[in-house]
Amino acid sequence: MKKKRLVILGAGESGVGTALLGKAKGYAVFVSDKGAIKEKYKEVLIHNEVEWEEQKHTESKILNADVVMKSPGIPEKVAIVQQLMQKGIPVISEIEFAAKYTNATIVGITGSNGKTTTATLTDHILKQELNVGLAGNIGDSFAKQVLEEDYENYVLEISSFQLDGIVDFKPKIAVITNITPDHLDRYDYQFENYIASKFSIAKNQTKEDYLIYDADDEVITDWLKAHPVQSTLLPFSLVKKIENGAYLEKENIIITIDNNQIIMPTSKIALEGKHNVKNAMAASTVAHLLKIRKQTIRESLENFQGVEHRLEHVLKINKVQYINDSKATNVNATYYALESMDAPTVWIVGGVDKGNNYNELFSFVNEKVKAIICLGVDNEKLLSTFGSMVDVIVETQFMSEAIKIAYKIAESGDNVLLSPACASFDLFENYEDRGRQFKDAVRSL
Repeated sequence: MKKKRLVILGAGESGVGTALLGKAKGYAVFVSDKGAIKEKYKEVLIHNEVEWEEQKHTESKILNADVVMKSPGIPEKVAIVQQLMQKGIPVISEIEFAAKYTNATIVGITGSNGKTTTATLTDHILKQELNVGLAGNIGDSFAKQVLEEDYENYVLEISSFQLDGIVDFKPKIAVITNITPDHLDRYDYQFENYIASKFSIAKNQTKEDYLIYDADDEVITDWLKAHPVQSTLLPFSLVKKIENGAYLEKENIIITIDNNQIIMPTSKIALEGKHNVKNAMAASTVAHLLKIRKQTIRESLENFQGVEHRLEHVLKINKVQYINDSKATNVNATYYALESMDAPTVWIVGGVDKGNNYNELFSFVNEKVKAIICLGVDNEKLLSTFGSMVDVIVETQFMSEAIKIAYKIAESGDNVLLSPACASFDLFENYEDRGRQFKDAVRSL
């Protein structure tokens, strides 16, 4: 019998993981990357005798595929992807491919913001009592873990790009943290298209499955009214009482599922800010569903250390706190960051603007921001938007210089906050690179 041909576009973490799983499952695998493949991934492909190419896409080796796994970073508009679709060849994501080869309980977490923190926190709670792997948009490839670890449970952080490539993928528990405009350049600048992409996490769910979501988010609640899902709904809220789900009452999180209730004080949560109370509600609801003991959930919320590059307190120098929030790649994430500032703030912002609307930040900028440092190749929009709101606004294209300027401006008791509200690809490799450069620059002051 002729082997089925699996072609993988993009030789990053998800691509190489899928190649290994595909080969183990009997596919003839070919990996193609338009750019240069990182050395560490090349070594894995060579060692496992997987055929690959870099710096090009050879059409004759791609268009004869039975199925194609596309890296989430590659837009559907790319010529080779369009050709595949025209030929009717399925183009799927890693989570779609890998999920077919595991019987594990899958918790899928998506949202515009908070999904990394919520996924990491959920994993942190569950692994106290369960056999669990953390994957998706985070950590080691899901496909590789299915092949090598075969965990009984998976917590997957899932981006809209990964959801765009699903057909049958169905998490037992889906979480939508929130939905705000993001990545609209990939969705024809139509917010509805982006919302629909996020909600596809629930499209294959049945009433035996669960959808946990923010009931205070009008985008989510309006969409659910117009497009009902099959799943059992478990909302969470800071402002309204919830019968089945989670809500806040007198500084306590109250979670009820089928009349089984747990109560947790928010004062003990290690993570600060209202948005993190919501992340804790979502993670705790998952844990409660999966029968984790109350005491374990409480203790896990108290000792969770948070996520790198997300409101990460780096150092205090001359009584000035330097905070790395490089993971804030959209306006809504920066909204949470500025909301949680309790001192005059020097704000470092900028990068690749994805069609940002900064209006929702105005009240915080007027109230809390004393100076703005624009760190990007093109800062025109930031300068014209915020120029009249602060006394000091400067621009630079170097992180080291941004930190030196901030050091000069900031006074005792101030914060220096890197919260870019933009993607990082103009000056940095990714948001991690940007965050590390920030930390390095602060430490060398």
